[in-house]
Amino acid sequence: MMKKIYLFSDGSSLGNPGEGGYCAILRYNDTQKIVKGGWKVATNNQMELLGVIEGLKALREPCKVEVVSDSSYVVKGINEWLKNWKKKEFKKVKNPELWKEYVEVAKIHKVNATWVRGHAGHKENEICDKIAKEEAQKLK
Repeated sequence: MMKKIYLFSDGSSLGNPGEGGYCAILRYNDTQKIVKGGWKVATNNQMELLGVIEGLKALREPCKVEVVSDSSYVVKGINEWLKNWKKKEFKKVKNPELWKEYVEVAKIHKVNATWVRGHAGHKENEICDKIAKEEAQKLK
């Protein structure tokens, strides 16, 4: 039986592109882990996606993962667009290296993504947003 994990994620870019930060909160039952970091130069979408990638990398076994993000780019990418992108080998897709990395780290998991409105009081989304911005600020 696979564990059900919630992966709340957000990304931030100061300047888009500019200093970027990401944060993922992994939750299993009552256990929580925060994964965070950043790049010196990044776009918002890169950080949104990197939060999910780094969150998945932190899992030690195959899991059912519910990604919760305010990025429609990430949610639609995972749920809708990825199948065709893989077929066309990521030609004319932005951030192909990150998407390929996502495919690699996601393949042992069952991943579904859910979109939440950003800055609308969703507790974990607000925490991720705050931490992602702090990570980006550190690189300034």
